Amino acid sequence: MQDHPDQPDSGADGAGREFLAFTLGREEYGIDILKVQEIRGYEAVTRIANAPEFIKGVINLRGIIIPVVDMRIKFHLGEPVYDQFTVVIILNIKGRVVGMVVDSVSDVTTLTPDQIKPSPELGTAFSQEYMIGLGTIGERMLILMDIDKLMSSPEMGLNDPINP
Repeated sequence: MQDHPDQPDSGADGAGREFLAFTLGREEYGIDILKVQEIRGYEAVTRIANAPEFIKGVINLRGIIIPVVDMRIKFHLGEPVYDQFTVVIILNIKGRVVGMVVDSVSDVTTLTPDQIKPSPELGTAFSQEYMIGLGTIGERMLILMDIDKLMSSPEMGLNDPINP
């Protein structure tokens, strides 16, 4: 039984939240596992004319055409390299399916509230408003992203004009 229906169920004991850990460049990031629909190997995309550079194009996912965003290009983290480790994380954000290209996926990690620290005010690759905080697991640190906010922000240009 949950006390807050708007918050994801954090497990039987309510002690932690699960995050999918992935890499972009030399940094490790985490997103709420409940937003992840599936993880696929990187495949060729169909480019869309006049789309922003970070929107690689679209793919056909079992009959659904979904936009694919390359996070390395979006965050200006150097020239992306597509290899056997490159994956597309398929996200379900507010009923909209979106693909997110990342360098690699490492694991699913459960973080307790005391392992999630507020993010310091720094000139990071993306705005503070898209960060939940920093997850710490021993010496390992994950930059925790609010993927809902990021993917539905006007700067991403992914809002569906048919179903606003």
